[in-house]
Amino acid sequence: MQETNVINFRPDAFIPYGRQSIDENDINAVIEVLQSNWLTSGPKISEFEAAVADYAGAQEAVAVSSGTAALHAAIYALNISVNDEVILPPITFAATANAIIYQGGTPVLADVSPDTLLIDPAQVEKRITDKTKAIIGVDYSGHPCDYDALRAIAEKYGLYLIADSCHAIGALYKDQHISRLADLTVLSFHPVKHITTGEGGMVLTNIDRLVERMRRFRNHGIDVDASQRQTNGSWHYQITDTGFNYRLTDIQCALGLSQMKKLPVFLARRRQIAGQYDRSLLRIKGIVPLTVKSDVRHAYHLYVIRVQNGLSRRQMFQHLREAGIGVNVHYIPIHHHPYYQKTLGYQKGDFPVADTAYEEIISLPIFPDMTDGEVETVLKTINMFTRTQGGEINDTVRQ
Repeated sequence: MQETNVINFRPDAFIPYGRQSIDENDINAVIEVLQSNWLTSGPKISEFEAAVADYAGAQEAVAVSSGTAALHAAIYALNISVNDEVILPPITFAATANAIIYQGGTPVLADVSPDTLLIDPAQVEKRITDKTKAIIGVDYSGHPCDYDALRAIAEKYGLYLIADSCHAIGALYKDQHISRLADLTVLSFHPVKHITTGEGGMVLTNIDRLVERMRRFRNHGIDVDASQRQTNGSWHYQITDTGFNYRLTDIQCALGLSQMKKLPVFLARRRQIAGQYDRSLLRIKGIVPLTVKSDVRHAYHLYVIRVQNGLSRRQMFQHLREAGIGVNVHYIPIHHHPYYQKTLGYQKGDFPVADTAYEEIISLPIFPDMTDGEVETVLKTINMFTRTQGGEINDTVRQ
């Protein structure tokens, strides 16, 4: 990627699976806020919310302190509580399930489709009961879910639809931005995501009545924030409900605003790297990238492969790590964790598609500052592993 003045802190000997891309413009944007009157609850919050909403085609955006906080705010906004059930896939980070539990609700798992590892709409419909209140589609790796099917199910049964799009800012489903596909769309700005605010998250929605509820929730349940009180010259406020300190600072929002200007370039580079992987892995027997549907524009937060045909995922993981390639596994399924087994009654084997996939998946490095040489190093190391394991490989790594 052609970037000027990129501040690159990673050790040359190690290629992480993901990392932030920070340049001098980002640093200067943060310095400007540090020299201003507002470090938090100031004007940069609404500026950042407006920038993301405008990019994604949403009417409203609510910035919060993390992707987890955004999930929690979304669940809270829908009044999900004790005796309510929310359906979600087992292949996701624990925060998706935890946000439901925070509000007293019950996560209900539905298995995934074997080609994309996205929640299977047919399995969703089988899990619906009279307690079901919402469905969460997780845009795993940056690939949008089948939102037409999920929306049809939600409307049939009178349910809310949440898009956990923490992997998928910039993704398109049938030429529509992700924010237009669900009642609430959740984003994350962790350093390995497409843009970063250090930590941070956001909820996008076109439902006006949910917006003020989430804004109060992020600020202890207070009806007017500090900047509003200063503008009005008032000290008075009321706590209208239990809330949390989930505020995102002006410092972080300044970084986010600077990062948003580069998002198209970041997405283009991720897709370019994914194309290099696609072409070179195509003929390696036993290494199978996840399917990308023809009606989506993938955002490639992750590039996930499945290790099959007798090859060992454990050995391949170890081989790549020893070579200085920071591969990872996303994720240990929800029902494999002791907490959810104890509290929800799930066990390993309950969701066979997710269980099989978990034994095979590896996330390869993909991030905007990754060089072509680093991509080639990853591919050559995979080729070397498959050669030692007797797999069929390309004679050369094709770029």
